[in-house]
Amino acid sequence: MNPEERKKILQKAKEFFRNEIVDSHINKACETAGQLKNYNVNPFLLSYLSNFLTGQKTSKGMAKALIYPRLLGTSVNTIFGSKFQKLTSVIFEGLGSTTSGIDIEFVDFKDGRKKYCQLKSGPNTINHDDVTTIKGHFKSIRNLAKTNAIDINYNDLIVGVLYGEKNELSMHYKRIDKDYPVYIGKEFWYRLTGDEDFYEELITAVGEVAVEVDGTKMLRKTIDNLSKQLEEKYFG
Repeated sequence: MNPEERKKILQKAKEFFRNEIVDSHINKACETAGQLKNYNVNPFLLSYLSNFLTGQKTSKGMAKALIYPRLLGTSVNTIFGSKFQKLTSVIFEGLGSTTSGIDIEFVDFKDGRKKYCQLKSGPNTINHDDVTTIKGHFKSIRNLAKTNAIDINYNDLIVGVLYGEKNELSMHYKRIDKDYPVYIGKEFWYRLTGDEDFYEELITAVGEVAVEVDGTKMLRKTIDNLSKQLEEKYFG
């Protein structure tokens, strides 16, 4: 992969994050978080959480205790996961595979061999059944390659995880890694691009989009909306 192609990936990642993740988070997620009906409230804990967070029992403190975990954690991770397929189609345009069970194909910078790669987003994003499915796809590809006298070995069938560290991989990934390589974060991007620093450059590029975003006004509005509903229910 040449410098121009690497530059395009960085630019596409920035555009995707700006147009897909930020837009959905600021608009749709905030609107949902501002409605009491969208929470399964535990009334035994709500007052405690308000006091724990703000030092007092108030409707605004309750609202913050409900909203912060959602908007700063659950919802944005859900958005990223739901957009993952679109993310890979945008960033890895031109590397797509027609092989069943494979997302992209590329020549590995480290060993010079063609890799057949299934992409995953993070170190905890597959379950028990996914392991069986992935191994089944890889086994079928190897059998077909053998029939057609195509040189594909175990190390050419890989799982690429976009972010994280090797020691963060779940047990499900480790089960796959016993038979087929799982490359995560920096290692994956290095093998794809040939640039040891590309993973950090990608994080920095997305961070540049984050600097453009000031969600404080929307966050305050969301807290105020939910606070009014909590005031009516618990203090009215």
